[in-house]
Amino acid sequence: MFVVESYSLAIFFCIVTMLCWGSWANTQKLVRNSWRFELFYWDYVAGIFLFSLLGALTLGSNGEAGRPFLDDLSQADAANVHSAFTGGVVFNLANILLTAAIASAGMAVAFPIGIGLALVIGVVINYTLLNKGNPVLLFSGVGLVTLAILLNALAYSYLQQGGEKRSVGKWVGVSVLAGVLMSTFYPFVAAGMDLENFISPTAGKMTPYTAFVVFASGILVSNLLFNSYLMRKPLEGSPIAYRQYFGGSLKIHLVGILGGCIWGLGNLFNLIAAGKAGPAISYGLGQGATLVAALWGVLIWKEFKGGGRRINALILLMFLAFLTGLGLIILAGE
Repeated sequence: MFVVESYSLAIFFCIVTMLCWGSWANTQKLVRNSWRFELFYWDYVAGIFLFSLLGALTLGSNGEAGRPFLDDLSQADAANVHSAFTGGVVFNLANILLTAAIASAGMAVAFPIGIGLALVIGVVINYTLLNKGNPVLLFSGVGLVTLAILLNALAYSYLQQGGEKRSVGKWVGVSVLAGVLMSTFYPFVAAGMDLENFISPTAGKMTPYTAFVVFASGILVSNLLFNSYLMRKPLEGSPIAYRQYFGGSLKIHLVGILGGCIWGLGNLFNLIAAGKAGPAISYGLGQGATLVAALWGVLIWKEFKGGGRRINALILLMFLAFLTGLGLIILAGE
């Protein structure tokens, strides 16, 4: 299988993760006027699962390092498989809440609050799991990311006061809940892998490719429960029948699958990079997706349009704090 063996390549993979995780939600934004997020989410989850299989059967099955996907899956201990599967269930609950918040409050609000919070808590958890990286630089970077989250929240509160009155209080709460849950999924996946040695992993542990497939299976199976419940008891709007999903066009279904594949590419690269960069740095940089999503929301979707000079200054400071914080996280691993 393909293995990352240099720190610089691991950082590049984490940057790709950041771009993918911060951009997939654009696919949901593209169809939001004609397709409820609950319907979009079925295709999104299918895209993640299909991409995990593609990665496992290609990069995860060719080469001399590690174990081929099918061989690795057959020898994995039940406890490690269960751990990665549980990670998928936890992630899915967090992500479906985040997607709902994106649909209603926008990328520039939901991502900085939800994913930014996940970054802060998640880095602490993952650093405890494997003490890899300079703690002073790592947690200084996390502190600046926290500042960026607060600046974003302040800018949005001013936007509300300035006349852009939208009922987003509930969605801020949903984003916070999504962020707390999102911060806890990664250790479940990491625990199922041998992070110290992807080339010759310990017997019973999984390679990142196998762990991703098991993780994606957890997402797929749990979605039958979570999304079915939300269709009957939506956070906003009227209940949805399953027949509405099958009434969608091929184009609209492909948009959702594309969104899942984009996220899946980011996740695969993140897991591959974790062996060299360490889970705290790999996860922390990946969740820098907050910055990417905020850029999409501000520059492309104009979610802070008409905010005025004060709000624009806060948004600029937010981006500067994020960039500096992410830079410190990168330096922490060198």
